[in-house]
Amino acid sequence: MIEKLLTVKNRAGIHARPAAIIAQAANKFESEITLSRDDTTINAKSIMGVITMAAGYNTMLKLRVAGGDEQEAAAAIEALFESKFEEE
Repeated sequence: MIEKLLTVKNRAGIHARPAAIIAQAANKFESEITLSRDDTTINAKSIMGVITMAAGYNTMLKLRVAGGDEQEAAAAIEALFESKFEEE
């Protein structure tokens, strides 16, 4: 299992478009991918789940990835956060 702390770097936070991008990327992998904030954990393959995180600018989320392609999956999700979901 891989765990990483990710920071929401785009000013608008995670709204519908970034949530869709995260879910689409997560669904390309077999691994189980979750995002956690405080006491809430969601399946990153669910657009609605990602939106309900209500993660604004500078929010820290914990990414957990477990499965056969966990290295690639974690790197792909981390790259989305680093690129600010290509919004800026």
